[in-house]
Amino acid sequence: MTEPAPLQQIDRTYVRFRGRKLSYFSGCDYFRLSSRPGVIAALQAGARRFGLNVAASRLTTGNHALYGELERRLARFFGAPDALLVSSGYLTNLVVAQALAGNFSHALLDDQSHPSLADAARFLECPVLRFRHLDPDSVAASVRRCGPGASLLLLTDGMFSHNGSVAPLAAYLKALPRDGVMLVDDAHAAGVLGKRGRGSLEHDGVSRSRIIQTITLSKAFGAFGGAILGTAALRRRIIDRSPMLIGSTPPPLPLANAALRAVRILSSDKRLRFRLAHNANYLKNALRAAGLLVADTPGPLVALVPERPQQAARLKAALLAAGIFPPFIKYPGGPAQGYFRFVISSEHTRRQLDRLIRVLAKAAARFSPR
Repeated sequence: MTEPAPLQQIDRTYVRFRGRKLSYFSGCDYFRLSSRPGVIAALQAGARRFGLNVAASRLTTGNHALYGELERRLARFFGAPDALLVSSGYLTNLVVAQALAGNFSHALLDDQSHPSLADAARFLECPVLRFRHLDPDSVAASVRRCGPGASLLLLTDGMFSHNGSVAPLAAYLKALPRDGVMLVDDAHAAGVLGKRGRGSLEHDGVSRSRIIQTITLSKAFGAFGGAILGTAALRRRIIDRSPMLIGSTPPPLPLANAALRAVRILSSDKRLRFRLAHNANYLKNALRAAGLLVADTPGPLVALVPERPQQAARLKAALLAAGIFPPFIKYPGGPAQGYFRFVISSEHTRRQLDRLIRVLAKAAARFSPR
């Protein structure tokens, strides 16, 4: 993978790129909380009060009351019995898998899952069967392959980052045996989907009784770190059995303080989710009206796949000419040849959205939904 050119994010929905200020439809700071004044103020206050770093594992001398406060607030926000903070969203799934190693006879993995889930599956000490993306029938077939009496853990993203599609969690639970468990990486759905922003579980209307939900604080919440949402028993098991948790330093206290403020904002300001959904629907409907093939997904993402490299080059040039940074990416789960992923924010203006619509509507290339 080629290292991309550096970007400087400015003015919340723009970037500085090669000396130009361009509208930015990328990244996953869905509410731009990372640059919201109140969140920045909480970060600064945290640095003044606590310093930068506890410089130790929480299980030695690095624990702090602020971590417990953030965990309680996250558990309340998501309606979970308990929460456990870890140093990054990627590590959440690995930490869970270390704690559950030896508990399951088989693991079932969506074949377009985030790499962190594939890495986590390696820690489970059991065979891993991949099932077809978003396919409950494929899950049911995998269950049959495992045989009667199998103890199963299914691993999937909640909302997939390549196009905003959401896993059919209720159908998966129905296909699993009654004691089957799911590990749902909800990094992109957390704070975004559901009436209260509780993610893909709330979106699909499923109970969390057989689900472990993992999230990141670096997307909708605009901060950094990750959290595992589950039972108090799961929390104790992780603390006892995960070397990654035992040996790692928790998120810096200023960032934890900023995350705490962000959770409070998303808990109280429902207009943010309304604006995000409104902007996403406005863009998608306009693009469909213009004849573009846009997948019908609930997430605030639009993925367009060029059929040929020349089409990608033409659209990149058209976007730059219109003052828009071209979000052409190559990422696991997406097309191998790369694709355009436009990420909508609650803070994008109608003018920015309309300019993007005009460029895409005029594009000569035909695109496929992803």
